[in-house]
Amino acid sequence: MRNFDQLNEREILALAIGNEEEDGRIYADFAEGLRADFPATAAVFSEMAVEEGDHRRRLLDMYREKFGEHIPLIRRQDVRGFVQHKPVWLAGPLTIEATRGQAQVMEAETQRFYQMAAARSTDASIRKLLGDLAEIEAQHEHTADRLIAENVPKGVAAQEAEAERRLFVLRIIQPGLAGLMDGSVSTLAPVFAAAFATGRSWDAFLVGLAATIGAGISMGFAEALSDNGSLTGRGAPWIRGGICGLMTTLGGIFHTLPFLIPNFATATVAAVVVVILELAIISWIRWRYMDTPPISAAMQVGFGGALVFATGILIGNS
Repeated sequence: MRNFDQLNEREILALAIGNEEEDGRIYADFAEGLRADFPATAAVFSEMAVEEGDHRRRLLDMYREKFGEHIPLIRRQDVRGFVQHKPVWLAGPLTIEATRGQAQVMEAETQRFYQMAAARSTDASIRKLLGDLAEIEAQHEHTADRLIAENVPKGVAAQEAEAERRLFVLRIIQPGLAGLMDGSVSTLAPVFAAAFATGRSWDAFLVGLAATIGAGISMGFAEALSDNGSLTGRGAPWIRGGICGLMTTLGGIFHTLPFLIPNFATATVAAVVVVILELAIISWIRWRYMDTPPISAAMQVGFGGALVFATGILIGNS
């Protein structure tokens, strides 16, 4: 990598051309990724991509006038100081706030680049072009506000916010909640059955650990293979499977860890307290994200947990 102050005017213009092309393609990717769920916001990024294309054409005209047709390949990653932007296709499901936030970072970075480039240029016409582009980038925040006002009126913005919330519930909350409930409830029976059957904390811990890890793997694969998300809109299957498997493991491991306490009575009391906290958290999530009335959520989760808990105790004492 080279420092920015080591670049000459030809290299600075080549870098600027590459930056504008990359930014335009990123905005176009944002638009394409958001179009299905957030068409109004996608229109904003489409127009921003068009503006970046206009900047690139102006830079190309200046470069040809000064240095000819050949443009050396100089990229952001070749120069120290630039932010490395993660490709959109690796970023997973796009959200409105995440894309707008990245756009703000990109515009601020580009503005600073043009200001520094104009300050270093000795050619009057190049200096003027770079200074003009710096001013345009400085105004882009207001341009974005204008585009949003034109394309995303309040009613549409509210609809997009609600759509984003629904997608978050579908892609994150639902698989995570399913895993958390399975891990917290289904592992109660084997853990407490082993505890009361043996009267030894370590045996209960081993059984709980095995049940938790097994349930996490099973739930993760079951969720990932349930559907590919193309029709349901639930997102990438392996992301959902990973979330579900992780939450299943977490749900089971918390009431298993107390059995690391050597004293059996203390370990059992601690595990029961953890189970109550887990069920309370599940009830809160169901109320907060699944629109379940709080009393109904607490009764449903508590009743199911109590049945499984009682099953474990009965089997362990048989």
